[in-house]
Amino acid sequence: MLSVIRRARKSLGQVCLALGAMVLSACVPDQGPGIVPPGKGGAVQVALLIPSGSGQSQDELFGANLENAARLAMADLSGVKIDLRVYRTGGSPAKASALARQAVDEGAQVILGPFYSEEANAAGVAVANSGVNVLAFSNNAAIAGGNVFVLGQTFDVTAARLARFAVKNGKSKILIVHDRNVAGEVGKAAIERGVAAAGGSVVGVTSYEFSQNGIVQAAPGIVGTARSSGATALFLTADTAGALPLLSQLLVDNGIDKATTQFIGLTRWDIPPATLSLPGVQGGWFAMPDPGLTAQFGARYQAAYGSQPLPVAALAYDGIAAIGALAGRVKGGAPLSKADLTQSAGFAGVSGIFRFLPNGTNQRGLAVAQIRGGQVVVVDAAPRSFGGAGF
Repeated sequence: MLSVIRRARKSLGQVCLALGAMVLSACVPDQGPGIVPPGKGGAVQVALLIPSGSGQSQDELFGANLENAARLAMADLSGVKIDLRVYRTGGSPAKASALARQAVDEGAQVILGPFYSEEANAAGVAVANSGVNVLAFSNNAAIAGGNVFVLGQTFDVTAARLARFAVKNGKSKILIVHDRNVAGEVGKAAIERGVAAAGGSVVGVTSYEFSQNGIVQAAPGIVGTARSSGATALFLTADTAGALPLLSQLLVDNGIDKATTQFIGLTRWDIPPATLSLPGVQGGWFAMPDPGLTAQFGARYQAAYGSQPLPVAALAYDGIAAIGALAGRVKGGAPLSKADLTQSAGFAGVSGIFRFLPNGTNQRGLAVAQIRGGQVVVVDAAPRSFGGAGF
């Protein structure tokens, strides 16, 4: 998972989740009676803010994926009209602010996007007095609140899911191991909240300087703390693009007993796939959307557009899914209300069930996966309703 906070330019509007499903009416089989079905007879004007136009190929790719997925979701809605108007921000907070105001002046009832969290914050501020809500492609909870909702899988969602599973499976004594940077501190706090809510205990917190030498120097001490604290699990904030490959191997090299001490990851350990072959991550747990739904969405997107979607594309689909479900409640061109967006039943999107919380964050139905022999094995399936197992 790309860290939404680690680098300003990549502060996850681009949460790299592998998400998926097929059509809105069938994306979550046996989803339960609480999920809001697609609205009937409604019409909503949606402003889609994408990062295209910056001159950077990465932004063009992200923008194309987001627009494609949004249009795929629109095609799956039955009896709902979405008037999608696309605005290209170039990844600029100032431009996102101006375009958000323009979109509202042109009749937008809800804003989907922007991509980067700085843009989303600027867009939300720009239209705060209009009653129009912003559904941002971000997992940065720091920007959530007021009229800004984040669609991405937040650290709190992940930590809570994994902590519940760990406590249920006898791994309730948690040692937190985090990067000594902003993302690491945010991740540490999320793990602390998740463990407390699950009824577990944080038996220690240890960290390392975010550098190769820092990890090498810290590894023996981390192993020593794990032993002296009686930890039954190490909850790591490290990601695959950062410290995880080296850190996981050094913990093993310094004598951590993986037979009794469970590795748990706050980030996705299966992206990129090459990570799965690393010796240090074998046996580790991490959280992910239902991989079966991911495969379905990927196949459908491939058939429609000739390429596999970037993981973030599913967030655009989910945004349209939620808007489509509420379309019948919108009257006379009024904005999509916060009360409707935060109704407790939740929505079914290509990444499974999800719902927005009044504080602008979200809850998502996630599976718990384990790496075994270089393969991803689901050890606890994603929940199909908000009252079921996994919540």
